[in-house]
Amino acid sequence: MPRRAKLIPNAVAAKADTTTTASSADSKPGHELLLFEALREGLEEEMERDPRVCVIGEDVGHYGGSYKVTKGLATKFGDLRVLDTPIAENSFTGMGIGASMTGLRPVIEGMNMGFLLLAFNQISNNCGMLHYTSGGQFTIPVVIRGPGGVGRQLGAEHSQRLESYFQSIPGLQMVACSTPCNAKGLMKAAIRSDNPVVLFEHVLLYNLKERIPDEDYVLCLEEAEMVRPGEHVTILTYSRMRYHVMQAAKALINKGYDPEVIDIRSLKPFDLCTIGNSIKKTHRVLIVEECMRTGGIGASLRAAIIDNFWDYLDAPIMCLSSQDVPTPYAGTLEEWTVVQPAQIVAAVEQLCK
Repeated sequence: MPRRAKLIPNAVAAKADTTTTASSADSKPGHELLLFEALREGLEEEMERDPRVCVIGEDVGHYGGSYKVTKGLATKFGDLRVLDTPIAENSFTGMGIGASMTGLRPVIEGMNMGFLLLAFNQISNNCGMLHYTSGGQFTIPVVIRGPGGVGRQLGAEHSQRLESYFQSIPGLQMVACSTPCNAKGLMKAAIRSDNPVVLFEHVLLYNLKERIPDEDYVLCLEEAEMVRPGEHVTILTYSRMRYHVMQAAKALINKGYDPEVIDIRSLKPFDLCTIGNSIKKTHRVLIVEECMRTGGIGASLRAAIIDNFWDYLDAPIMCLSSQDVPTPYAGTLEEWTVVQPAQIVAAVEQLCK
């Protein structure tokens, strides 16, 4: 029989002590960075550590990148290691893949992930498959990164979520950063990997600030992050939706629910160990994504959960995704296409009945 979630009476969301926040933040170890600065710091550290690391893309040089992730690197490392290219995604992506075959470790920036559709042949037929088709003679240690997701009135062509496009390519790994801390750690791990890695950054998270460790650290490319432990329902999410989920979690806690929130981070492969342990505890799953519903990350994740953890489920898996429409330019319509915190609250209440 399905297990009903036992509500916690008089539960309240924890509130920060505003009187001590500033002083306690100053006393914590580490340093504060915006997300784009954390990406830059991770990239700069790897370029200092390994002379094979280089950057290729449009305006990545003295302009510093469209979102300033590579600001100052051309001055420090020179124009050959931070190479400005013409507006020709197919060409410079192919050049980066070829460079990785010769022993370099290129970081290819797409000014917008939607533009990399122009390089899809290079990413699929070359980047993803050359290690296999060469019989293991070549490794392709390349990182493909850039901003994507639904911004604020950027229009349909600049608001694409391409995670599911690249997920279907054999040979690629995919990760999505959501905080300055994991942005730096995933950047460093992706550069050090001998596999081709696609690093998804969200255009609305670049100015997110967080205190990160002073010491060198590298995250695992295949591990999810436990954001909030709980008992009643497992909420799986990533990238910008992590913050919509945490907004909803505050309301859910006040209503007596105890949600467990996991930032899956690794979009390919999924961390089924962390996900499975959570499902065995909560027996209910809600997936929240900004990707499209048809053929999206949530569809693949749902299939993986059904294949591996069907016997532990007490309710159907629910998935909240963006609507299958080109993202409207009008702000109010754009908001309607993306999952909002109120929808997450309603979904959890339905799951836990």
